[in-house]
Amino acid sequence: MLTLALICTAVGMSVNWFTKLRPNPTMETVSKPIATALVMWVAVAADGPRTATVLAVVGLVFCLIGDIALLDVVDRFVVGLGSFLIGHLVFIAMFVTLHLHKPLWGIAAAAVLAVHAVTVGRRIIAGAVANKPELTAPVLAYLVIISAMAVVAPMTGRWWAVAGAAAFVLSDTLLGWREFVGKKPWFPLAVMVTYHAALVGLALSLR
Repeated sequence: MLTLALICTAVGMSVNWFTKLRPNPTMETVSKPIATALVMWVAVAADGPRTATVLAVVGLVFCLIGDIALLDVVDRFVVGLGSFLIGHLVFIAMFVTLHLHKPLWGIAAAAVLAVHAVTVGRRIIAGAVANKPELTAPVLAYLVIISAMAVVAPMTGRWWAVAGAAAFVLSDTLLGWREFVGKKPWFPLAVMVTYHAALVGLALSLR
């Protein structure tokens, strides 16, 4: 069941990635939420602890809401940001239920994220202040919560959790840079590939 779920999810994600190479608004609108919904199947098929699985699905539902809010045809950035923020809080709860028996891993992650915050994160916040000051507080709050998620994830000692959290930070770093600092032609595809990798990693951390 897990193998089938992963194959279907990979196909769904590939369709979405294709829209970043050859823009197709209709295909993008349909494929983006479907890809995230398929990850819920992966989470259930991973056959992890019941409570953690429920929390994973709930977290992914908030990611799905965020995906829809950030679609060009919807364009509700703050709603999307808030949905993902709540999703990260749910993922933190999921990790707690999986037991945090590797605190030193969390300390190592915190050190890496501290460097990230004073270098890349600082640039993103500065860009928000300069270009969209009304978004400064929401963006700062989001950065704090996703960083907390990325610190707690390694404490589970599960490598899929580490990979998923790291990919999520990378994806949102690229997204934040594109939104507030500068754009690159390869950003749209890179954001989605790393985002989808993050979701799959978080789902597989249940195993």
